[in-house]
Amino acid sequence: MKIKFWGARGSIPVSGKQYLKYGGCTTCVEVRSKKDGLIIIDAGSGIRLLGKELLKNSDHVFNMLFTHSHWDHVLGFPFFAPIYNNKTRIRIMGCSYSSDSVREIIAKTMQPPGFPVKFEEISARFEFASLCVGGCEIGGMNVLPIDLSHPNHGLGYKFSEAGKTFVFLTDNELGYIHPGGQTPETYAAFSRGADLLVHDADYTPEEYPRRKTWGHSTWEQALDLALASGARALGLFHHNQDRSDSELDGIVAECARRARKAGARLKCFGVREGQEINL
Repeated sequence: MKIKFWGARGSIPVSGKQYLKYGGCTTCVEVRSKKDGLIIIDAGSGIRLLGKELLKNSDHVFNMLFTHSHWDHVLGFPFFAPIYNNKTRIRIMGCSYSSDSVREIIAKTMQPPGFPVKFEEISARFEFASLCVGGCEIGGMNVLPIDLSHPNHGLGYKFSEAGKTFVFLTDNELGYIHPGGQTPETYAAFSRGADLLVHDADYTPEEYPRRKTWGHSTWEQALDLALASGARALGLFHHNQDRSDSELDGIVAECARRARKAGARLKCFGVREGQEINL
């Protein structure tokens, strides 16, 4: 399983010299199976560069999943170049995170007057399907969803292939249970023994009391979850829009220090835009 992060920033894309290491694009993740089955998670601003790469490599058939419909996770869809290519075939799996169908969620990003090209006018062909609550196989990988603790709902995912597991839980508030959300113990069980756990770590412990119920976790809460689950590696994700590279470096270092102090063989890192991981 190959995982590439095309965007790891939260809430809004950012730019500037203070964001060069971890990047400024919002959520988009590429997951490839050993058989080269491709799943794209979310269509934040990072999907623009992924689209260029897919066209360059003549990748025309793939699957898409969404964690939820908040703007930072869908705003890149109209700028995803493959949707304007008539060779493109995209299978989008529907989810329970919105009262709207998954088609309506992406179509809304192209509604006038916000965008000049309507969804009905693009060239790619789409197939919309349901994502089984009990999990299913997509792109050669077993995919299991879980409800996130986030305003307006959302879904996290566990990808399994050849004995390796990747758990992706962004926009998940561990300190407060939103309607439809689960307890930290349930997320720990879901992530049990993961080779890679990537989790929302938007806030510092000092910031969180003022932002509780906004739908995001602290890096400290993400670390506690990783330790409770016995994950082998923790990737801190959904970096706050105001968090500089140097501040993130400090958070990662403290996360690693606490993991060592706990006696855990856990690798802690901040997810970087463009980073590739092979499991």
